[in-house]
Amino acid sequence: MDRSPLANGLPVRAALGRDGIMVEVFVERLGVDSSNNSHVVILREKGGNRLLPIWIGPAEAESIIMEMKQVRRERPLTHDLCKSLIVGLGGTLRRVQITKVQKSTYYAEMHVVRAEGVVHVDARPSDSIAIALRMAAPIFAPEALLTAVADEEGADELTPADQDAPSAEELSADQLKAYLENLRPEDFGKFNL
Repeated sequence: MDRSPLANGLPVRAALGRDGIMVEVFVERLGVDSSNNSHVVILREKGGNRLLPIWIGPAEAESIIMEMKQVRRERPLTHDLCKSLIVGLGGTLRRVQITKVQKSTYYAEMHVVRAEGVVHVDARPSDSIAIALRMAAPIFAPEALLTAVADEEGADELTPADQDAPSAEELSADQLKAYLENLRPEDFGKFNL
């Protein structure tokens, strides 16, 4: 992480929010938890090595990877519709914040800016991330939720889900679905909370 101080003494990519120090993160990859075969979106701090894995549903995983691969369908998906609603109502998505985890459930907020001010919208992290990717909005997470990756262990276990994936030009929606269904847990690393 770039630790150049700001006026308030926080690192460049961190901010003090009502949930403590918030660190900017990005979607590094998608994975599958080998213990239960559920999808995991892996967020990595910008300029650093700490991670935040969040377990998500298959529809959200598909939406996130479609946006990452720039795959478009004929008709808009739910997250495309959300983007259209925000823009159509005169708003912009300033940022997404993963706010907390309680009883293994993650919470997030979308900060939508309109002429009247900022509206904080409670949302699931998976939906918030899918919309943030579509609107090029930054994603933040509480520093306390980020976990360090052990050099000898974590770096070798974490491999990009799309390492051998075809590019967006080569991938139809059906091919993307088949690709996601055939991913192996060992392609993504191991995550346990």
